[in-house]
Amino acid sequence: MTTYIFKSTLILFVLFLFYKLFLEKENMHVFKRFYLLLAIGVAFVIPFITFTHYVEPITTTPIFLEPMQNIQTVLQEKNNTTVPKNINYTVYILWIFYGLGVCITGFRFAKNLSTILLKIRKNTVIKTHGFSKVLLQNSVIPHTFLTFIFLNEQQYKTNKIPKEVLLHEQAHAAQKHSLDVLFIEVLQIIFWFHPLLYFIKKSIKLNHEFLADRAVINSVTNSIAYQQILLTFSTSSPTNQLSNAINYASLKKRFTLMKTQTSKSAIWLRSIILLPLLVALI
Repeated sequence: MTTYIFKSTLILFVLFLFYKLFLEKENMHVFKRFYLLLAIGVAFVIPFITFTHYVEPITTTPIFLEPMQNIQTVLQEKNNTTVPKNINYTVYILWIFYGLGVCITGFRFAKNLSTILLKIRKNTVIKTHGFSKVLLQNSVIPHTFLTFIFLNEQQYKTNKIPKEVLLHEQAHAAQKHSLDVLFIEVLQIIFWFHPLLYFIKKSIKLNHEFLADRAVINSVTNSIAYQQILLTFSTSSPTNQLSNAINYASLKKRFTLMKTQTSKSAIWLRSIILLPLLVALI
């Protein structure tokens, strides 16, 4: 088990390092979305791949050695007295520690999920064009979970939420970004001790913002005005880990990516580089 964890961690580190160096700053967000998800799967699958080479055994036991082997067998049987084995409590302690970690991360996941479900059940929900707008009484930054878009009721009814913000949240819902977040959250419950999953989740959610930004920019003409709106509706306070919200810390990268253009040849080149990398990892 230790060997498997070491191998999968090493593979995931290499794939994530490739992403940070060659992919994150490129305008190829759909490719990056599937790359990050598949990198996790590849890291957990490759250690199971083995290459077996069968060799025919050659048995040449001289006749004069057989009596000596018989004597050794008798001596070994005499020496094999029943000795009480010492119980290795370290294994039990590690399993208890792992179980506590699963319980803590599982409780956190359940708490975040129940918080969202309670918001949906206790507040007004308006269904329009396949999206469900949940109108909240308290002041909140617009955020999305699955097809539910959470908005402040007063701002929504007085039309104080710009259409660009609504388009941004609708892009999260339409592209089903919450499924990626749920996937990585469940993995974190099982592999809570894996530090790379926390960094990959952060990159996945950042790439979701890139995808939503591109969807808005394709619908509006004034990207500068959109950037100013993002500054107004962004937040630096912690939000629910299961939802997609406009985060102030990521705005600098997002503004840079809005101006970046990546050619198709660059996308193909990076895709081709992945092939020898995967072969080397296998």
